[in-house]
Amino acid sequence: MKNIEIGKNIQQKNGFKAFVPNPFPPRGGFDFDAKILKKNDQATRLLGKLDGITKLLPDADFFLLMYLRKDAASSSQIEGTRATMINAIEAEAKINADIPEDVDDILHYIKALNYGIKRVSVDNFPITLRFVKELHGQLMKQARATHFSDPGEFRKSQNWIGGTRPDNARFVPPPIDEMQKSLQDLEKFFYADDATLTLIKAGLIHAQFETIHPFLDGNGRTGRMLITFYLWKEGFLEKPVLFLSSFFKRHQKLYYEKLFGYHSGQVSDWIDFFLDGVIDIANEAIEIVGKITELREKDRQKIQKLGTRASESATMILPKLYGQPIVNVATVQKWTGFTRAGAQRVIDRFVGMGVLVLKDKDKKYGQSYAYKEYLDIFYDNN
Repeated sequence: MKNIEIGKNIQQKNGFKAFVPNPFPPRGGFDFDAKILKKNDQATRLLGKLDGITKLLPDADFFLLMYLRKDAASSSQIEGTRATMINAIEAEAKINADIPEDVDDILHYIKALNYGIKRVSVDNFPITLRFVKELHGQLMKQARATHFSDPGEFRKSQNWIGGTRPDNARFVPPPIDEMQKSLQDLEKFFYADDATLTLIKAGLIHAQFETIHPFLDGNGRTGRMLITFYLWKEGFLEKPVLFLSSFFKRHQKLYYEKLFGYHSGQVSDWIDFFLDGVIDIANEAIEIVGKITELREKDRQKIQKLGTRASESATMILPKLYGQPIVNVATVQKWTGFTRAGAQRVIDRFVGMGVLVLKDKDKKYGQSYAYKEYLDIFYDNN
């Protein structure tokens, strides 16, 4: 496919050039070549396979929860957050007081994802500009921020990417009036009855959203969430299990290069990269589901070798570890109603079986324990 002019840099009254998008989608639509269409077919088949095997997981919601955390950590780290998925799990469970301050970025991202899931599945809310603003509101409201982000509201002033001012920036998104027009075009594109293939459309939506850059802060994170929610709402996924942030983080420089290339008309190059991400992440998620299934069976067999009472309490706790793989005595007490000594006995039993490991051997008090093999499945693929 030849380059398509998405827009052009136009001189503004204030002495800088800003990118003004053309009407979107282009009048002639998008005509991708056979290589892209073949890659789209491959990505679509893999997503169908992922959807199918995810349904077989008895703990699919826990798998989804871990993927939410993984994506939240990766997406936040693209923006400079140093906290990790482990930090987020500990913060959610209030297990460790010594957690980096910027874990707040990840927790807000998880909150926004969960909000979006409820909005789409329970409220049956459509993917609209209002939905996008609501997601942004959840992401940025009372979040740790370096500057004012106006949560849930499109910007009312000019922003820019790179540089110290618009006149020396790497990219200057559309001025306010043009931004509003471009957002209206994008919203219509969400539900346009056109020939654009769904996966390719998700990639175009993300790139066009990042080009418009409608918020003062949080555009990248909101735009990455939008990919998953769009595909889910379109019925392309049974559950929102495709999260591309870890792929974008692994190839962060290339991710930015391809998005900047999109502005200058290299649409096919961006979609090629985007589909590579879908294929990579779908394969990874399929592999993770297989490893989880194997690990669960191995640990269930360990539990079956215990005596009857010990086996009963262990059977109660093991499934909960898939959702909360870092625990302390208080966690197990809450799950079981056991005394502190009883909860510690159960933990010691899990440690003895090699299911849990002591997280910090140097710590004398307030120890926590990790379901390390399970956590490693997600980290090995990050």
